[in-house]
Amino acid sequence: MEEGKEKMSTLKKTENNLGQDEKVRSLWKQSVIQFKHNRLAVVGLVIIVLFIVTILTPLAVDQITNYSFYNEYILKQDLSLRLAKPSLAHPFGCDEFGRDLLLRILWGTKLSFAIGVVAIALSVIMGAPFGMIAAFYGGKTDNAIMRVMDVLLAVPYMLLAMAIVAALGTSTFNLLLALAVSGIAKYARIARAAVLTVKDSEFVEAARAVGASDGTILFQYILPNALAPILVQVSLGIGDSILAVAVKGVGVCFRPPQPEWGAILTTARTYMRDAWHISVFPGLFLILAVIAFNLFGDGLRDALDPKLKR
Repeated sequence: MEEGKEKMSTLKKTENNLGQDEKVRSLWKQSVIQFKHNRLAVVGLVIIVLFIVTILTPLAVDQITNYSFYNEYILKQDLSLRLAKPSLAHPFGCDEFGRDLLLRILWGTKLSFAIGVVAIALSVIMGAPFGMIAAFYGGKTDNAIMRVMDVLLAVPYMLLAMAIVAALGTSTFNLLLALAVSGIAKYARIARAAVLTVKDSEFVEAARAVGASDGTILFQYILPNALAPILVQVSLGIGDSILAVAVKGVGVCFRPPQPEWGAILTTARTYMRDAWHISVFPGLFLILAVIAFNLFGDGLRDALDPKLKR
């Protein structure tokens, strides 16, 4: 009899686990369906994928050709083509040194994206844990952490980043650090708000009842259920970060002849009247990247919102 009861208990637990797994799969499936119905979000995702392909292709060529492609086509100057207008041979025209603008913009995509994505990742890694801890423990811990975040938010984003770069010096790492520190407070507040919505849920109380540690409850039970708003803000923040890299990266870690969207735009200001294409095309790529991430982020927000499930 006891063996039979144990088998029945094990069977029920298995059925409950399978039911929970099916429920999780169903929620993810609904999110995917919801995302597919948002055409603008799909367009944004397609553009992002094309940018990723654009990044990976030069990297592959760079490795296969042993950097000869970069030296031969990206850095090679031909003054006879100086400020050449767009043509079949050079669809985006040539810059002030006769270099093909299309190839330089495509090659510079990886620089803008890499710095932007890594900066946001560092912001989340450094900021989100503070917000989670503040929301989970509350009281004096919450008050102390969030007052520090309020001080960071009181300083303008651009001013804080420029101050960090000015204090530490001009380098790629310092630019990354400046962008990351500038976003810590934002992601801390987002993580705090997300944790507050789920910290008093029944599954959290059940985890406490069985003796789970605070770390287990916070990272194994609360974080997966509070991850959606953080992911949405990350997707939206990448576009802002790419734009910030284009603005602040010039003269900090990107110097001629290294191709990068912001660096190309900066040098193009001198030739705006005589060669409009040098500023228009990299500007369009920058705008397209920011719009793509914003569309993708909006679609992701709607897809992960349980109130909008079909």
